[in-house]
Amino acid sequence: MLQQLNSPFLYLVCGLIILFVAAVCVIFLVRAYRAGKAIGMDEKKLKRAVTSSMTFSVLPSIGILLGVIALSGSLGTPWPWLRLSVIGALHYETQVAQAAAEAVGIGKLSAETMTPQAFATIALLMSICIMWGMVLTLFFNKSYLKRLGSGTEKPGRSGKKRGAAGFADTAMSAMFIGLISAYLGSYIGAFVSGNGSFTFSGDPTPIIVAVVSCAVMAVLTTIAEKKNKKWIESFSIALSMLIGMLAAIV
Repeated sequence: MLQQLNSPFLYLVCGLIILFVAAVCVIFLVRAYRAGKAIGMDEKKLKRAVTSSMTFSVLPSIGILLGVIALSGSLGTPWPWLRLSVIGALHYETQVAQAAAEAVGIGKLSAETMTPQAFATIALLMSICIMWGMVLTLFFNKSYLKRLGSGTEKPGRSGKKRGAAGFADTAMSAMFIGLISAYLGSYIGAFVSGNGSFTFSGDPTPIIVAVVSCAVMAVLTTIAEKKNKKWIESFSIALSMLIGMLAAIV
């Protein structure tokens, strides 16, 4: 099955779609550059912005590459490459793929248990579930943008007014906490109730990886904020993932 998922036909189809998306990006880049020159922006600053954007896009993309590698063992290389090159996000793709695999009855994502029907279902869900952000944006984007800036001004300790958390900050924090709680709950449940009783005989590896990755992210965030090294934020996710994977191997 894995040989079929890595067939030249799938590489061709996925490659053409990625090439189209890349061409659109280049078109927008050229138009944005020309628009900047048309309104009188400094050409040196425009070139510096392009160069810095390209530079700071390399290391953060390592996390995406890791996602492609992680999923390629069960879904082949072309499909994860396509999903994580267009709109997909690493945490979304892996979560939906695993949920779909369990729903169709093959259990964990694995090349040994993968079937054409299971792959078709997984690929369909990975594609359809992600598209609603674009669709809903067409109808609700204006009202949503108003809610994003709905924070109120409150006096700070220094007497100056500061912006209170708006809808966007509250919503993202709530979704993030809920997502992490669901993952940690499943990890702890699998470890504590490995054989149906509280014998702590399950696999502790996911818990260890989560703790290590969290610790690495905390250290990097502290360095970025305390030492004013904002550039570290661009690499924190990739580094946390790499060290977390290393912890799993160890």
